[in-house]
Amino acid sequence: MNETRFLDRATPPHIATLVLAAGLAAMSMNIFLPSLATMAEHFGTSYAVMQLAVSGYLAGTAVIQIAIGPLSDLFGRRPVMLGGVVLLLLGTVICLLAPNVTVFMIGRILQTGVIAGIVLSRAVVRDMVPMDEAASMIGYVTMGMSVVPMIAPTLGGVLNDLFGWQASFVVLFLAGIFVLLLVWRDLGETNTAQSASFGAQFRSWPQLLRSRRFWGYTLTAMFSSGIFFSFLGGAPFVGSVIFKLSPSTLGLYFFTMAAGYMLGNFLSGRYARRVGIGPMMLSGNVVSLIGIVATFLFLTVDTGHPFAFFGPLSLIGVGNGLTLPSANAGMVSVRPHLAGSASGLGGAITLGGGAALSVLAGSVLTPQTGTLPLLLVMLVTVIFALLSTEYVRWIDRREGAVDDGGRL
Repeated sequence: MNETRFLDRATPPHIATLVLAAGLAAMSMNIFLPSLATMAEHFGTSYAVMQLAVSGYLAGTAVIQIAIGPLSDLFGRRPVMLGGVVLLLLGTVICLLAPNVTVFMIGRILQTGVIAGIVLSRAVVRDMVPMDEAASMIGYVTMGMSVVPMIAPTLGGVLNDLFGWQASFVVLFLAGIFVLLLVWRDLGETNTAQSASFGAQFRSWPQLLRSRRFWGYTLTAMFSSGIFFSFLGGAPFVGSVIFKLSPSTLGLYFFTMAAGYMLGNFLSGRYARRVGIGPMMLSGNVVSLIGIVATFLFLTVDTGHPFAFFGPLSLIGVGNGLTLPSANAGMVSVRPHLAGSASGLGGAITLGGGAALSVLAGSVLTPQTGTLPLLLVMLVTVIFALLSTEYVRWIDRREGAVDDGGRL
């Protein structure tokens, strides 16, 4: 791989470009979360319908990832990532001008194209470096990216209080323009072994689907991130309805989760190569379990203060930051020549499961039930994450780890 030179389309991208492309996708997902209740009132609909802007978006990203990976293996990472950002810009304009909630949701579906920034940042990293180093580099990319979801809900809450919910989408549009120009100038093509045809990519899926390791890594990623998506599905309701928080205050509580995510990714970047991806995945899920159990305990003592809920759950962010870089690196390393397809297919399964858990978490909450149903959903999910991680570690103990070539 050629040496990286910033803003040179003839070389691989700078890590900052991957961070910002992935961060734009994260911003699209969560900048408006503190405004959900306000948006429901604006469009004259229920909170449950408005929450589809989160769960429906996750489902849409799951579907589009099925195409993003094979398209990038066929045509290259660069054109597909550029196209994804353009779709985000078109969708954002529709959301801003939407006269009703149906048109708004159409805009949200178009915005899902920006998930290419996350999917292809993983594939680009795997194009550039071997598996163990990829886990470390993905950790650093995700650490940088996590600054965006750390700031975005806080910014969105403040913008809502000052200018209305539409201001968040104006900021998202401007950020999209910046990232489009940056990717155009800096992202050199890294896929040097492009596929013969789009159909050939789908015909290669059995290689992935027959791999027990691929399923182990993918289910680890799905259930680990599902803990977080459950939080996304229920936390806006918990904050605005149960704890009566303003959008700006709710945004500040989201800051704690994203700060934990950033810390976890920093630790992944620092230690993944040294410790190995199996122990990193296990440690992350254990940390998430501790956070959920601690929240149960805190709420039995003090149910009146929102920090009793949001504070301990910041450990879920740490846990995801520890687990997901290694799970994603393993996922795209099972068959390195299919890195884009593996990232897209694995990401689709991950976000499809996340969308289902987000809907479930949002549907079980009422003012009368309090936070307990959400915490139970998260507890069951982290148990499945631990079982999936242990499955991969069991295969490694029986058959040996994946080598640098990714062969089983």
